[in-house]
Amino acid sequence: MPDEVLNTKETIEYLRISKKTLYKIIAEGRIKTTKAGRDYRFLKSELDKFLRGEYNNK
Repeated sequence: MPDEVLNTKETIEYLRISKKTLYKIIAEGRIKTTKAGRDYRFLKSELDKFLRGEYNNK
């Protein structure tokens, strides 16, 4: 089954954080993301890893 892809708004709602906090986490490299135009795309599996603390610091 393919992984679900979320946009920025969906990710903010899923993680229950502010947009500012999400952008900070992205800048720190704590969540893998792909830029799509002016927005980001996130794999739900990567967000779940982040929530479990399984992320790589830069």
